[in-house]
Amino acid sequence: MTRLTHARTTGFLSLTLHAHLPYVINHGTWPHGMEWLLEVAAETYLPLLRVLRRLQSDNISLACNLNLSPILLEQLAHPAFKAEFPRYLERKIASAAEDESYFRTMQEEHYASLARYWQSFFSEALADFKALDGDLIAGFRAFHQEGALEILTCGATHGYMPLLGTDESLRAQIRVAVQAHKRHLGTTPRGIWVPECGYRPAGLWNFPVAGPDGSLLGPGTNRIGVEQAVSESGLDYFFVDTHLVERSAAIHSPYDHGAAEDELHLPRTADARRLYQPYFVEGPYANPEARKYAATVFPRDPYTGTQVWSGDTGYPGDENYLDFHKKRWPGGHRYWRVTGSHTDLGAKEPYFPDRAAERVQAHASHFVHLVRSALERSLHDDVPPILSAPFDAELFGHWWFEGPQWLEAVARILHAQQTHDDQPGIELITSARYLEQYPRAGFLAMHEGSWGANGNNEVWLNQETTWTWQQIYPMELAVRSFASDPEWKQNPWRKRVLQQLCRELLLMESSDWQFLITTGAARDYAETRFRTHTAYANELTQILESHTQTPEQEQKLAEIEERDRIFVDLDPSFWERGAHAVRSGPYTVTEDLPEIPAADPGLTSELTPSS
Repeated sequence: MTRLTHARTTGFLSLTLHAHLPYVINHGTWPHGMEWLLEVAAETYLPLLRVLRRLQSDNISLACNLNLSPILLEQLAHPAFKAEFPRYLERKIASAAEDESYFRTMQEEHYASLARYWQSFFSEALADFKALDGDLIAGFRAFHQEGALEILTCGATHGYMPLLGTDESLRAQIRVAVQAHKRHLGTTPRGIWVPECGYRPAGLWNFPVAGPDGSLLGPGTNRIGVEQAVSESGLDYFFVDTHLVERSAAIHSPYDHGAAEDELHLPRTADARRLYQPYFVEGPYANPEARKYAATVFPRDPYTGTQVWSGDTGYPGDENYLDFHKKRWPGGHRYWRVTGSHTDLGAKEPYFPDRAAERVQAHASHFVHLVRSALERSLHDDVPPILSAPFDAELFGHWWFEGPQWLEAVARILHAQQTHDDQPGIELITSARYLEQYPRAGFLAMHEGSWGANGNNEVWLNQETTWTWQQIYPMELAVRSFASDPEWKQNPWRKRVLQQLCRELLLMESSDWQFLITTGAARDYAETRFRTHTAYANELTQILESHTQTPEQEQKLAEIEERDRIFVDLDPSFWERGAHAVRSGPYTVTEDLPEIPAADPGLTSELTPSS
């Protein structure tokens, strides 16, 4: 089995950035809508590309996993975004110039210098966008092709998979995603960001809510697990939250020939390696022949995670960083620092970029120290440990303005340590690259859960959101019924209507609406959006049920398509009863899966690499 050529590497850090926004094009501008996409493109996506370019110029690779969700890809490629984004940047430049003039009049030279800073920031973004000919996707694709990052896929519209009501809807979220990934990026994805790290194993499942009229939506059914839908579509790995691995049940290896569980030395919660190695997911794949088709999971490291994302106790809450909330209108530029995590907006103090840059270096060094400490007990194992650190990409730049600089600093510090230090080396690596070279630690059976509050489904299903699922489930059943009727395959009109119905269902299934309702962030917008897509879906359902094609129906369909024509090559057969992808071959990321006989002393390291 091929190993990395760096002789001093004894452990790995795998950063995963999950880039996603719900579909906002043609659905509002400000304060909620298109402005979200424009802000994040300027503050996260373009700065991340700059970081990658600067590192590349010094022969350093960030080597991260980057998920570009399919619905985000659809928006970045949309003509409306490409036309509006440069106008947005020009407005930001002009407003910063107006701010500078005002501050100079008021003899506020420091604020005037910050206004010049914003002029430079958005001017650089505009120049970068023009250099890419308006194609941000092409920028990321180039770094993927060079191996500087690994682009992953996601659920098509970020549907929360544990709660989707039919196997066909679960599978369609993934199948549409893979199809969109291929169309936008020209490659087949190897891994997937399962939305919200939401996982549900195979087994008996009942609708968790009643219908709108209080009736049962259907009997309990045996459902596939998320891992089966992932593997069927040719995807090899995904990520799960810490507790799903910590509380998992150890599964006998297909190579143990019936050894008792306590003889297998499977990892326990207290073991140093438990969270720092990948696992096969038990399910329909826990046998030697099927093993090559199984899905792999990487556990999220909890210790480094809080340091990076928490605004109260983590790096973004440092008093020197740019404050997210306080803005000067009408331009919306920010001139103040955090000052304190509980400081009132009126008491915020001015921002000093040089002080923030100093804290970036200190926090990057601290993070590298945390990674090394987490992996320390396993750094001399035969199989190097891997620490998986997943985050929302929009944290870096949009929410935490200095976040992209911090990512760059982490990469540079690790590179310098690899080059000069005598310590065991920690190296950045993508998940796919790791799987090409090292074995999984064994099989695990996981319970249902997510990375949401309390590790369960409550963020997406609660008293405030039950009504959304009462609309989603009947529509999933209706779409399956329409897709299973072969009439649409012979009737171009019905096919077109059904395609749009599938699009509206996908948009209804977006987990963003329940999240925004539950957290209270943009709740009105989320509720309006959900009701809009539900209304469209109901109108399309009525057209299909009528078996007619009238001028009024044609006009209505055209109006809905004009607003929501996502996934142009969408295939309604994905929702046919029992429809599923068929994996064409074994793992694309592992050509040489180890076959370890029971008598081999390496069996223990196959399950928990020896210390």
